[in-house]
Amino acid sequence: MKKRLRSKKLLACLCSILLIFSLVVPVSAAEGDEVLIDTSALDEFVENYEETEETAASSDLGITATAAVLMEAETGTVLYEKNPDQALSPASITKIMTLILIFDALESGQIKLEEEVTTSAHARSMGGSQVFLEEGERQTVETLIKCIVVASGNDASVAMAEHICGSETEFISQMNERAKELGMTATHFEDCCGLTDSRTHVTSARDVAIMSRELITKYPQIHQYSTIWMENITHVTQKGSSEFGLANTNKLLKQYEYCTGLKTGSTSLAKYCLSATAEKDGIKLIAVIMAAPDYKVRFSEAKSLLQYGYAQCRMYHDENTELLPDAVILGGVKEYASIRFEKEFSYLSTDGSDVSGITKEIQIDAQTKAPVKEGDTAGRAVYYLNGNEIGSVKLLFREAVEKAGFLDYLKKAFQSWLV
Repeated sequence: MKKRLRSKKLLACLCSILLIFSLVVPVSAAEGDEVLIDTSALDEFVENYEETEETAASSDLGITATAAVLMEAETGTVLYEKNPDQALSPASITKIMTLILIFDALESGQIKLEEEVTTSAHARSMGGSQVFLEEGERQTVETLIKCIVVASGNDASVAMAEHICGSETEFISQMNERAKELGMTATHFEDCCGLTDSRTHVTSARDVAIMSRELITKYPQIHQYSTIWMENITHVTQKGSSEFGLANTNKLLKQYEYCTGLKTGSTSLAKYCLSATAEKDGIKLIAVIMAAPDYKVRFSEAKSLLQYGYAQCRMYHDENTELLPDAVILGGVKEYASIRFEKEFSYLSTDGSDVSGITKEIQIDAQTKAPVKEGDTAGRAVYYLNGNEIGSVKLLFREAVEKAGFLDYLKKAFQSWLV
């Protein structure tokens, strides 16, 4: 902020000098002489001023990680970005997409939380972060979700991939297809856990924020697992039964009171990565840090982003549950039809302004000609802040109304006569 103020003062000062010089010089020049003023330095300053303004926020927050994004989850609004589309190695935050596919399979009924998954030799062979599953060992889907989310188990990730798709290769194909559906343009997955040292297994800070948003908004139950600090699982193998402790790799859970998850990642290639989620005052934020220089920086810089976000954000939300007056139907078998809101309305203020002054105006079409179908538009609810329209929600017909025929008009006339 100080840098921006200094830039504005300098610009004003230079402009003032130029104005004074342009007024004084012609007085001392001979009549008819052309006076040339070299303003190249000022022109260069003005040309670069807008760029300075745009990049000021990045320097002010002091993010040292190679890339970062701060996103508000409900609207998808990006509040801060640094190299957001640079393709980088994601390490274990790859598992966010793995978890999306797991919860997709749960939602579709393909798998159930309580069903057992058998560990293959391939899954057991995974190195790096693991929970030491043995070949032939059985664990429930829910236990393996905990192993992935809490302990970042590579073996658990592969076991789930094989259970859902038959092979990790097919699962990876579905990961890439899902990424494409979400518009993750900088992403290409080559494994389901991020252990690979391939330089073509990449994503971007923006894409990580996009898939994190998909996971936490479509499957908010993920936070039942991502907020677990420590928990034990039981290994039951031919060697017998033994307890194994899961410890959350996301230390931000203890460093920032509003943190709700989500996933860490680190390899020598990726350095230190984090997709952190938080919720405060009904606002959910996602802070993505990629290629931080050390493990402490990824947490401290994610915390800085989240604090910045909550200082700037104000959320207005209207559930639109109130009853609406009926709409007038012209030439239908009914003169009125009930209507409803299409959806809820949310507005995110990112400049810290007060949203309590937002007003709503219901605008129902004066009359609608029959026939009317259920779901047809009947008007809109318009939202204003300081006299300016900030958004709207459609009003839809709850019911269909057929066009009136001769017998319908005759019936109406007879009823009117009786009255």
